[in-house]
Amino acid sequence: MNIKFESLNNYAAFMRFINTILIIVLIYYLFKFAFKLFAPYLLNKAVSKVTENFEKQQQAYQNQYNRQTEPNTFETELKQNKIPKEKKKVGEYIDYEEIE
Repeated sequence: MNIKFESLNNYAAFMRFINTILIIVLIYYLFKFAFKLFAPYLLNKAVSKVTENFEKQQQAYQNQYNRQTEPNTFETELKQNKIPKEKKKVGEYIDYEEIE
């Protein structure tokens, strides 16, 4: 009777082990299936989010650039309308040659 009880214990332990392995394999394949199902949606959402952030940064840069260039155009027009001042001539330029 003792031998029968041990073999029954071993059988139950073996069945629990097989059951655990089957559950692990089932969970693995369920995650694999769910990832294949939801991956395109998640990637599309991530790409659209990155694109949206890029467009916001580009728009902010463009606004900043436009703000900087507007006053400068007025200043450059004033500079263009001014008569250029004659620069002082300090002296002649002499090109020295080396004598051997």
